[in-house]
Amino acid sequence: MDEIFDKLQSVVDRYDELNELISDPEVIADTQKFMKLSKEEADLRDTVAAFKKYQKVSKQLDDDKEMLREKIDDDLEAMVKDEITSLTDEKDKLEDQMKVMLLPKDPNDDKNIIMEIHGAAGGDEGSLFAADLFSMYSKYAERQGWKVEIIDKNETEVGGFKEIVLMITGDKVYSKLKYENGAHRVQRVPVTESAGRVHTSTATVGVMPEEEDVDIDIDPKDIRVDVYRSSGAGGQHINKTSSAVRMTHLPTGIVVAMQDERSQQQNRQKAMKILKARVYDYYAQQEQDQYNAERKLAIGTGDRSERIRTYNYPQNRVTDHRIGLTLNKLDRIMNGELDEIIDALIVSDQAKKLENLTNE
Repeated sequence: MDEIFDKLQSVVDRYDELNELISDPEVIADTQKFMKLSKEEADLRDTVAAFKKYQKVSKQLDDDKEMLREKIDDDLEAMVKDEITSLTDEKDKLEDQMKVMLLPKDPNDDKNIIMEIHGAAGGDEGSLFAADLFSMYSKYAERQGWKVEIIDKNETEVGGFKEIVLMITGDKVYSKLKYENGAHRVQRVPVTESAGRVHTSTATVGVMPEEEDVDIDIDPKDIRVDVYRSSGAGGQHINKTSSAVRMTHLPTGIVVAMQDERSQQQNRQKAMKILKARVYDYYAQQEQDQYNAERKLAIGTGDRSERIRTYNYPQNRVTDHRIGLTLNKLDRIMNGELDEIIDALIVSDQAKKLENLTNE
């Protein structure tokens, strides 16, 4: 624990320094710097509070043990022993809590996300399952107090989605939904199946942090922009104006087409937002692949082509294959009650990071 205490003390020192800085009139006058330092101070606050509580509990524990060495009556001795037991448990819990707090933080955790859901294997049934996943995530977002905006969608004749792209905004969205990256498998009797046989279909989910200019700098020379007339419903306006936009990022070949909005400017803004997220995700995935190759951990990386979860309707069962978690409450999960799965994934992720931290 000595190494951890050293790290915690450096966090406390930095926290004290930040409090001095954000009280400095010159820093207060610089809005951008003040906001940046204030956010850093807020991020460290819980860790500092836990460490100070730990120090207080440790001191009380030492005092109680010292008291036991003295001559005290039986009733007081029993009380002190009970308190020592309680304080020891609290100290152990605080130690575990502080270890987690010291884990490297994903810089994207606080960000909003762009989510892409695609109907994959299974034809119409795959597209219908994509629509079910959209409903599930929308209900989960509502429970979290987040906002969901549909950026683009490609509907099928049966009421499903070949593709639907969402922007989900709110508090720490990426920190919870980043684990949804991958292939989701459904086992059920399709509505089009007359013989009552269970079919297996899939939909894929991609989760990308929303990227601002400060996060990824795309050279305008690397983007080709084509404008054209929107297709589909919309009346004379759509027929007469070239409001639809197609952006191509030349170095990666990533293409984004947007025609939902009535004005070209609005479509440009939405297309650029998605393009930035996809380009960032492309390069981040390359770095992850290289990292996994170096450590020979290419299997189980959370790549979106992997089957991460199975939704079995006949048995009302959901299984997350990454952590071996099975819950017989599919109906509640599809209604947006994802907390149990997501919390388990977070705990598993933290356990792996703690193990890596110990081995390094």
